[in-house]
Amino acid sequence: MKKKTYEDQYEIVFQVEEKFGRSKFGLMSNESWNQDPKRLVFTLSRYKFVAKMISGSESVLEVGCADAFGTRIVQQEVNNLTAIDIDPIFINDSNDRMSKHWPFDCYVHDMLAGPTTKKFDAAYSLDVLEHISSSNEDLFLSNIVASLNKNGVLLIGMPSLESQAYASPQSKIGHVNCKSGPDLKNLLKKYFYNVFLFSMNDEVVHTGFSPMANYLLCVCAGIKKL
Repeated sequence: MKKKTYEDQYEIVFQVEEKFGRSKFGLMSNESWNQDPKRLVFTLSRYKFVAKMISGSESVLEVGCADAFGTRIVQQEVNNLTAIDIDPIFINDSNDRMSKHWPFDCYVHDMLAGPTTKKFDAAYSLDVLEHISSSNEDLFLSNIVASLNKNGVLLIGMPSLESQAYASPQSKIGHVNCKSGPDLKNLLKKYFYNVFLFSMNDEVVHTGFSPMANYLLCVCAGIKKL
C-alpha cells in the first residue's frame, strides 16, 4: 500500500527518499546527535558561516574535515570542494557515505607534512588549530597559505581560550592551543594583511566582546609574502 501524507505538499518526502535514500550520520555527528544534540546545531552553524563568506568560490579546501558531515553545507555554495584530514578513519567514513549526488574529493593529508599539490581559491579549518601545538602552528598555517592561490582567502574557527573553563573533559584532552580573540588575530596577521575577527555563542555569530565568546571565527584576506 502506497504511503501518503495528510497534506499533499509533503509527498515530496517519499520522492526524495526514493531518489536519494536515507542519509546517515558520520562518526562524529552521530556521537553529537546521541550525546548532545544541540552541539550539532552549533557545528553546522559554523559551516553555514563559512559557506556564505566564500559563496561562489571556484575551488575550496577544507582542512581537518573529520567525518565531513557538515561539508555539504559549504559544497552547496561553491563550485568545487576538496576535504582533507589527518585521520584515515574519518576519511574512510566520509568516503563510505559519499553521495553520488553530492560528490567531493576527500583524502588523507597531514598539513604539517606540507601543502597540498593543488592550489585553491579559499580554504577553511574549523576546530583544528586548537589541536595543533603552539610549536607547530606556524608550520600548519604556512602550509595552508601555500595551498592557496595568490588572492586566496582563509577562514579559521576555534574554541576561545576563555571557553575552556566550561569545556568537557573529552574536549580538553585535545585542546592544547586555544587562544583569546586578540591572540588568534595577531597570529593570523603574520600571514594576511586583513583579518576580521568574529565572536560566536552557541549558533549565533556576532561582533561582540571576544572574551565572552565561546568560539572564534576569523576571515583572512590579502596574503603576505613571507
